[in-house]
Amino acid sequence: MIVQAVVALLLLFSGGLVLAAALGLWRLDDFFLRMHAPALANTLASWAVALASIVYFTATDGRPVLHQWVIVILLAITVPVTTGIVARAALFHLRRDRE
Repeated sequence: MIVQAVVALLLLFSGGLVLAAALGLWRLDDFFLRMHAPALANTLASWAVALASIVYFTATDGRPVLHQWVIVILLAITVPVTTGIVARAALFHLRRDRE
């Protein structure tokens, strides 16, 4: 019962973060401002989902299940790199359009 409550709270927390990211996309005006809301919130939301998965499967299997950390580590590496590449491409197009 306690494990299910912890998993449910982590998943609700994750859903709230994704909702906040969607609201950030909707409310923010500039493209460069819109980049940060989903990048940061969705990364933290994926951490919460992975942690919920680790807690659930560790409790059900009776042994530590840690292979979900691979997903979190890959997201922690790729999201900032992708955000930087998209920002540079947008900045390049913005500068090109001004000329």
